[in-house]
Amino acid sequence: MLETFRNAFKIKDIRNRIFYTLAMLVVIRLGSQLPLPGVNSEVIANWFANQGVDALNFFDAITGGSFEQMSVFALNITPYITSSIIIQLLTIAIPKLEEMQRDGEDGRKKMTKITRYVTVALAVIQSVAMAIGFGRSGYLEKFDALNVIMMVTSLTAGSAALMWIGERITEKGVGNGISIVLTINILSRMPDDLMTLYTKFIANAANVGNAIIATVVIIAVILVTVVFVVFLQDGQRKIPVQYSKKIQGRKQVGGQTSYIPLKVNTAGVIPIIFAQSIMQMPVLIATILGKGQGTGVGSKILHGLSQSYWCNPKQPVYSWGLLLYIVLVIAFAYFYTSITFNPLEIANNMKRQGGFIPGIRPGKPTSDYLTKILNYIIFVGAVGLMIVAIIPIFFNGVFDASVSFGGTSIIIIVGVIIETLKQIESQMLVRYYKGFLND
Repeated sequence: MLETFRNAFKIKDIRNRIFYTLAMLVVIRLGSQLPLPGVNSEVIANWFANQGVDALNFFDAITGGSFEQMSVFALNITPYITSSIIIQLLTIAIPKLEEMQRDGEDGRKKMTKITRYVTVALAVIQSVAMAIGFGRSGYLEKFDALNVIMMVTSLTAGSAALMWIGERITEKGVGNGISIVLTINILSRMPDDLMTLYTKFIANAANVGNAIIATVVIIAVILVTVVFVVFLQDGQRKIPVQYSKKIQGRKQVGGQTSYIPLKVNTAGVIPIIFAQSIMQMPVLIATILGKGQGTGVGSKILHGLSQSYWCNPKQPVYSWGLLLYIVLVIAFAYFYTSITFNPLEIANNMKRQGGFIPGIRPGKPTSDYLTKILNYIIFVGAVGLMIVAIIPIFFNGVFDASVSFGGTSIIIIVGVIIETLKQIESQMLVRYYKGFLND
């Protein structure tokens, strides 16, 4: 990785792209410190500190602390991420969107334009809900129409500005801009989490021996998790494809061998995000309404849905939520892959191009074979996702580690770093490739 960066800085074009990306990231972090006008930031921070809700912690982690500080970037890129997922899911329900998706570059531009509009609409809806909710709770300096409009305008503009910055990074920088913005937000929270671990397990250890053991365990867990995620993200099953030979004019073409790469983690972090959203939404609503702290059945159900109660030796009954979480992650892994990968379409395209999988007949048998292999790979990938997601939950529950980053954050960070390095390497390869014209 270091060798890649060192070689990249030797090329002016790539070096300028890296500096441009870094400059945009500085702008993002500065914007995350700008206070939102009309809001009492200290009251919001105190309210946030007294909640301890997993949904709020995760939301604050992916916004880089902007939500807790209630800056102009409080919504961050969450409306854009939600919009992208919604548009992607709607492509299987709306034929017009599916047609755009197949139209190449022109279709992609139209889809991007629609995603922008939906992003702004979602940002307006979320900011209006936040303004009214905070105003009724007394968190605004003055709850009137002018303050509400100012808050809605600022939050929506901040979210739109981050969307624009992400697209500019994609165009003029390195890597996927939105993914890099999300990654820098998560990384910005990690020093606080590491300091929390140091204070709790190392600085307050009973003796030096316990402090050394705690240090070794923390470093080992983080390294093992990161290495496992690297293998999970890079793992793939290669399906060999043989193309038949054809006679075109006086030449014989075709006959080459290729392969279909099926990633082990086909759905990425989407299954975990979906599962977390469904389970944390009732908890978040109950927290905002001031409910869920009683002793009734409803409160116990909310405790079971909250990750902070899982794997707790003192309250093992609430770990039923972890089992539900595992089932949801596996179900969403199959669901999301089914709408993003169509084995029948792949099989038909191979048949039209004269391709076939050795030992498998073209057409429906090929589709059935791909579906069988894919189902196996999805399950393996979902199990890998669950291992990464459960490790932080286990340590938070058993040892009360209390960190905001979890398996989802680690998968996002590792995945974005790997993809960005691959893009830099591909740009370097194109730069150094001379071709036959220079021979």
